[in-house]
Amino acid sequence: MDFKDKVAIVTGGGRDIGRAVSLKLAAAGARVCINYAHDEASAQDTLSRIQAAGGQAIVHRADVSRSEGVAELVAAARSAFGDRIDVLVNVAGGMVARKKLADIDEAFFHKVMDLNLKSVLLTTQAVVPHMGEGAAIVNFASLAGRDGGGPGAAMYATAKAAVMTFTRAMAKELGPRGIRVNSLCCGMIATRFHDEFTKPEVRAAVANATPLRREGRPEEAADTAVYLASGAAGFINGANVDVNGGAFFS
Repeated sequence: MDFKDKVAIVTGGGRDIGRAVSLKLAAAGARVCINYAHDEASAQDTLSRIQAAGGQAIVHRADVSRSEGVAELVAAARSAFGDRIDVLVNVAGGMVARKKLADIDEAFFHKVMDLNLKSVLLTTQAVVPHMGEGAAIVNFASLAGRDGGGPGAAMYATAKAAVMTFTRAMAKELGPRGIRVNSLCCGMIATRFHDEFTKPEVRAAVANATPLRREGRPEEAADTAVYLASGAAGFINGANVDVNGGAFFS
């Protein structure tokens, strides 16, 4: 999996799974544009790790749920590394909050959809004009998109299911141009997402019910994402790949 001289944009690339993706792409030779929205310290730490290992990267703050932010992100990547973009990894997303049906209002609906689905649409629209044959897009969906998610996760699960369908649609549309589009459907990965939104006893129960009897690690999700972005996965297109330790079989 050689990414020498290739350019990659990783949304949500500063922490957790996004950090692991950024580090692994850079270690494989890619020049990485690390996007973040809020956590500058984590993004800068990711950048420092890449540079300390001899890699090339930049950090750019942008809200990728807004077209203006996406345009600025792509412009920053092009300014730093040239007009060609070879890899887009859409990690940015989140649950925002757990809400049952009666508590979901229009503002919450739009916030979750913008963060998880609209962001993928906007980045894809902005990056594809700078991609050529052999380029790849990797989206992050979720196990929640397959099974409906846990209590209060209806909107998050719905958005991630839409990411899965959008992935298939783009695989068909962009495939003739030699651009592959795939996604990951991660189960419980040990990240700040679950630190914030999942109770410890629930995490323990889910881990114990998983055939591998543990949570996944960010690096394990990143390994799959980098593989899907690489030439080694050259005939994989439109796949929603399960990374869940056997918790769910599609």
